[in-house]
Amino acid sequence: MANPLSVFDIAGRAMSAQMVRLNTTASNLANAGSVSGNKESAFKALKPVFMPVTDRAGVATVQVQSIQTSASEAVKKHSPDHPLADANGDVWEANVDSAAEMVEMLETARAYQNNVQVLQTAKTLTLDTLRLGK
Repeated sequence: MANPLSVFDIAGRAMSAQMVRLNTTASNLANAGSVSGNKESAFKALKPVFMPVTDRAGVATVQVQSIQTSASEAVKKHSPDHPLADANGDVWEANVDSAAEMVEMLETARAYQNNVQVLQTAKTLTLDTLRLGK
């Protein structure tokens, strides 16, 4: 890293990571309950993988390393009247746990809000420090 991380860099990167987390959660919720005609094409829940970015001892932030799909299987449902049903009358539903995704969304929103508060506090302290010199 060329420049050392400041509190603004750290909180900004954390907020960017939380936005990726929120977007994957929104995608999962949007596809919850979607069905497919076969197991392979059924929607699989997405999860971001984060990695730490360190500048020096005690100073770190985070970045998105990748976005992975869930390893759990799609849910097989018998629905012979569904237009996507296979020869056995089965459809495959996305492997999204809506309740868990809602909890994830709340946690993400709170983490994002905490970083906004960090930025507001750092800004206030910086401005107060500058006013001391007047």
